[in-house]
This record gives sequence, structure tokens and C-alpha cells, in this order.
Amino acid sequence: MRRSGVIVRRMPIRRFALLSIAIVLVLASAVAAQAPARGSATPARGRGAAAQPVAVNLAQVMRGILFPNSNVIFAAQHDEFAAVKPDADTSLSTDPIKGVYGGWEAVENASLALVEATRLITVPGRRCSNGRAVPLQDPDFVRFVGELRAAGLVAYKAAQTKDQDQILDAAEKVGVACSHCHTMFREKGPEQGGEANRCLK
Repeated sequence: MRRSGVIVRRMPIRRFALLSIAIVLVLASAVAAQAPARGSATPARGRGAAAQPVAVNLAQVMRGILFPNSNVIFAAQHDEFAAVKPDADTSLSTDPIKGVYGGWEAVENASLALVEATRLITVPGRRCSNGRAVPLQDPDFVRFVGELRAAGLVAYKAAQTKDQDQILDAAEKVGVACSHCHTMFREKGPEQGGEANRCLK
């Protein structure tokens, strides 16, 4: 083929296709070489939560999340619960029952907080208040955490019905789940070594 006095040879289509495939493979190999290997120590963006160091101990998780939210569920058992009025400025309320998401919705949210908190309890690396590792491998501890999760789901369903009889039963299940774990792993009197032996049987 002649173009402006220069002879131009056309590349056969088959050779052009092979050359294009080779270029694509080279580029793909270069990109793959730069990507982190699966299971590498560098956490992928957006998945850093699991790789973050544990910031608080088990008692702090209990006091910050489980204690206040279980109290919302327990409060819903009382006759006065139905008569509770929202605070004048619900956005500034420190009482979840009187706040923006108050009433039965607060009980639903508190129940879900208990359910999700069971994940936080079992994060590897979490410590008891005395520095001992949370007994994540202990079958009783695992069972009690499962009881708490199940009780939280029962409370959530009860709150959705807005039926006080159902919330009475649900609150009892929450209380029993808490007491099972506390009795074995938390309530250590002087005869059991006190604080030093918390989170131990």
C-alpha cells in the first residue's frame, strides 16, 4: 500500500490479534504483581475494622454498651413505661426512652445493640478488666454469649409487638443470660480470688 510516497505494509489480522493479547497479558501481570497477596498483613481499605487494635477491655464494653441498653429493656417492663413523655428537646436527651428514637423504638434499638455487642465481646485480643484474656475458647463462655445474642433477638421481636407481656418474658431471658456469665466469670468474691480472678472459672 502506498501512502504519500511511502510504502506501508498492513499487518495481517491474526498477527495483530496475537500482539494485542500479549500486551493485555503483560499489563495484567504488572497490575497483579502490585496488588497485595491474599492473606497479607496489610489490611485492605474498607476492611480495617477487624485489623484495628482492641482499644477497650471487656468491662468497658459492658459498661458502655450492654449495661445501658439492657436497662432500656428492663425499663420497658414497668407500667410507667407507656406513660413516658419525650423530652422537650429530644435531640439533646440523655435518656434513650425520651429521645429522638424513644419509646418502643428505643427498646428495639437497645435489643439490637445487645445482639451486635456479642460480636464485640468475642473480638480476639479483648482483655478482662484485670488484664487477663477474655476466655474465647471456653465452651461455657461461648454458650453464654450465644444465650445473650438469642435473648437480644427475643427482646427485639417483643419490642416490635409493643406487647408488655412479651417484653416481660424477653427481659427475663436477658437477665438470665447476663447472670449466667456473671456468676461464672465476673462475680468473684474474696474466697475466689476477687478481681484478680475475674473472667476465670
